[in-house]
Amino acid sequence: MTHIRFISADGRTETVVEAAPGARLLDLAQANGQPLEGTCEGAMACSTCHVLISGADAAKLPPPSDEEEDMLDFAMGASRASRLACQIRLTADITELDVRMPPGAVDMSR
Repeated sequence: MTHIRFISADGRTETVVEAAPGARLLDLAQANGQPLEGTCEGAMACSTCHVLISGADAAKLPPPSDEEEDMLDFAMGASRASRLACQIRLTADITELDVRMPPGAVDMSR
């Protein structure tokens, strides 16, 4: 199981959940009340599921694809820790992640 700590953009609120391997981070976030719209439902046509990833196992995530990197160029508050939650599937070797919500979202699909 993976221990996910969702952190609000202002850092004041944390929600901790457990997730099984294979879970998609966007689905997990939405099921646990996180403010990620995911407008394009994972088609990488928007950046409304942009998150900032850190924590013990962040380096175990596969690197973002070129397409994900291109979409992150449009994300509000993007940094080297930025990822699209729709593109992250948890694996058995990932046991702990911190997922911070960005300060806002830009929907490039509209």
